[in-house]
Parts: sequence; C-alpha cells; structure tokens
Amino acid sequence: MEQQQLDIDWTACQGHGLCAELLPDHITLDEWGYPLVDGAPVPPRTIKRARRAASDCPVLALKLTTGATP
Repeated sequence: MEQQQLDIDWTACQGHGLCAELLPDHITLDEWGYPLVDGAPVPPRTIKRARRAASDCPVLALKLTTGATP
C-alpha cells in the first residue's frame, strides 16, 4: 500500500511558516522559522489539509509525495 508523506524543497523554502499553521500536528518551525516535518506518513483524515498546505505554500516548497510502505 502506498502512503503519502510531506517533503520540503529546501532550495525553494523561504520560511513563511504557513505550512505549520495549516498542519500543526505534522509540521513545527525551527528557531529561524523553517519547517520541521515529523517524517510520519500523512493519515488519510489529514490528506485534504496536507494538499491544501502544499498548494497554499507561497513558493510551492511543500510537496505531498507517495511512497510504498515496507
């Protein structure tokens, strides 16, 4: 089964912090305001909010990626 995870394009991220506001259960901000993701698969109940966070990122640095589970 494939699960979706959050991924950040570090070359594009500018530390706006919107992703952490939209997904506080999965993303926190470091001391400089850059996102830290927990690395856990995004639960099905959160996929819609994760897609919104990715599409609302001002520089489109947040991605929702699909990977196979072990």
